[in-house]
Formats: sequence, structure tokens, C-alpha cells
Amino acid sequence: MNIPNQLTLLRVLIIPVMAVLYYIDDAKTVLNTYSIIIASLFIIASLTDFLDGYIARKYNLITTFGKFLDPLADKLLVMFALLLLQDIQMIPMWVVLVILSREFIVTGIRLVAVGEGNVIAAGQLGKYKTASTMIALILLLLHIEFIGLIVLYIGVALTVISGLEYFIKNKDTILASK
Repeated sequence: MNIPNQLTLLRVLIIPVMAVLYYIDDAKTVLNTYSIIIASLFIIASLTDFLDGYIARKYNLITTFGKFLDPLADKLLVMFALLLLQDIQMIPMWVVLVILSREFIVTGIRLVAVGEGNVIAAGQLGKYKTASTMIALILLLLHIEFIGLIVLYIGVALTVISGLEYFIKNKDTILASK
């Protein structure tokens, strides 16, 4: 297993560690040692996302396993953070639903495209969406609520816009009949 795949796997393995820490934390709604460790692990996991992609592209270490696991790891990491923050009532459920719905829709579009022999690269808006969402989640996990929520709502707006852009750019693939 190459280094990018190991980093991706590490990202996946960090998630249950964060979950265990969350469940042993009695004071979930205040900044404490547990929340700082969870936020730190989230930051480390987020950095592995950047690093594994960079190494894979730079050294041509792209594998089928990596193509499968990397986006899955990203979605699991974001889903965990969103559900944690919703559970402590820091973010509303509709935010979780909008972000996760977009991720499932885009994944579905990508699967349809792959079935047609097309690979859809991430668009620039999608990259901004990811960056703003990750920054917001870090801030919120550190209980920096006011700024975190502002950045999160920017991320939600970009989530909707980039999702629509994704659908529009790929509508021929989605609506094709065979």
C-alpha cells in the first residue's frame, strides 16, 4: 500500500477515535480537552486529505483503491463532524441535510458519468465549498461559534450553487437515455 493510500486509511481510522472521544466527553457543549483533541484530529485528518492527493499526483501514485477510498473518507469525515455539531445543537439539521444531500447527489452523478466512461473533475466552486466547509467545521469544533457559523453558511451557499453547477454541466449525462 503506497503512502497516499496509507494517509487516506489513516483519515478513515481517525473517525472512530473522534467518535469514542465524543462519547466519553460529559461536557460536549463546552470547549474542553476532549473537544480540542477532536478538533485537532479533524485538522490532522483534513491535512491528510490535501497531502495524500498532492503526493499521489506528484509521484504518479494514483490507484483504484485511492480513487475509491479518498472521496469516501472525505465524506465520512465531514459527515461525522456535521452530525456531532448537530447533536450538540450548534448547527441546525437543515444544514446537515443540505450538505450531505449535495454530496450524495454529486457522488451519484459521478457514478453515472463513470458508467458512461466519463470522469468528472471537481470544479472551482466545489473546491471553495470544501475549503469553507472544512474551515467552518474546525472553528465550530473549537467552539468558535459566531465566525464558524458565518463561514459555514458561506459553505452552505457554495454547496447549493456548486451542486446546481454540477448538475447543469452534466445534465446531458444524467438525462441521457439508453
